[in-house]
Amino acid sequence: MGDKRSPTRPKRQAKPSSDDGYWDCSVCTFKNSAEAFKCMMCDVRKGTSTRDVAHKVNSPGQRETSMQLAVVACGERHGEAVNMLKTAAVLSSRGLRFHIFAEEQLHSNIKTALDSWPAFIRAKFSYVVHPISFPHENHEEWSQLFKPCASQRLFLPMILKEVDSLLYVDTDVLFLQPVELIWDMLTHFNSTQLVAMAPEHEEPRIAWYSRFSRHPYYGKTGINSGVMLMNLTRMRVAQFKNDMTSVGLRWDELLMPLLQKYKLNITWGDQDLINIIFHYNPEMVFTLPCHWNYRPDHCIYGSNCIPAEEEGVFMLHGNRGVFHSDKQPAFKAVYDAFKHYTFGEDLITSFLLPLEEALNGTTHTYCGKVSHFFTRGLGKSVRMIQRMTPAGG
Repeated sequence: MGDKRSPTRPKRQAKPSSDDGYWDCSVCTFKNSAEAFKCMMCDVRKGTSTRDVAHKVNSPGQRETSMQLAVVACGERHGEAVNMLKTAAVLSSRGLRFHIFAEEQLHSNIKTALDSWPAFIRAKFSYVVHPISFPHENHEEWSQLFKPCASQRLFLPMILKEVDSLLYVDTDVLFLQPVELIWDMLTHFNSTQLVAMAPEHEEPRIAWYSRFSRHPYYGKTGINSGVMLMNLTRMRVAQFKNDMTSVGLRWDELLMPLLQKYKLNITWGDQDLINIIFHYNPEMVFTLPCHWNYRPDHCIYGSNCIPAEEEGVFMLHGNRGVFHSDKQPAFKAVYDAFKHYTFGEDLITSFLLPLEEALNGTTHTYCGKVSHFFTRGLGKSVRMIQRMTPAGG
């Protein structure tokens, strides 16, 4: 007779790790010790399959079906924030959830702007406008660190307790590619990584941190916090090594002691604190290529971002106010093109071609000489969107 096979399928077990004595969580991939009954990162039971947690994955507080995007807008920054959100809505095809942190007096203007967008665009996203929120006992100190409200991003893991993963971007960032391209990098995190950021600079010899910093920083050139892709679930439970205690501290336990220790030595506020944290925890960082956070520093000294040369710029970061001045007209041209584009108009004739023409007028500047990097990937995305858009939509 042939081999007899049991009609009952064996119970599915967690995929074993390549290291004897450890097991990889089926949900967050964290490597746990053999004696751990639950995942030490996300609290899922050992042996749980991905199918068993599917209902949790799609529920609030777990891995959301919508891409979660956060921005902090204070002072005069709310116009920038709305324009940034516009670039995300124009280029992305998946659902978006916007978390907008702003001062109370700005809420009405932000809501009015987003609610005025046409229905076919509003169908792509939902949003919530949050108040600015800092720990009560140190509110003044945190709110005035570097720029008004800038350090709000440090507290997002504690404020957005029901959000699993989040993409934070500064107001002065423009998406030149769909949000889903960077959002999907969450799936590339290994078992220790919980945040993705790009280097502050590509060349240590001219980088700010390697020349001037008076505190520890990540890697050879530091990291820039203007674009941060975060697994908030991991950030809330991870133990961070530090130079203040012999034991690890949680994110919410670490921030205030760190500020007290280094506040006389930091120049760039919360970004410096982030650099200090990940100097001691480099294994937690997934390094983004520079074209995901392309700044004037990448072109004003000559082109020094090879991924942008090869694939184009994916996210344009107009720090130092270059979107609103004539110092870097190529950056301003991109900002103005998105700002003046009217939803529903032909993206090629009303947006892309005028932008390319405006950029051609900036070639007398270093960044203008490489401004074709700005439209290389953007042009492909715009043409694809235009082909997929029904007439009149």
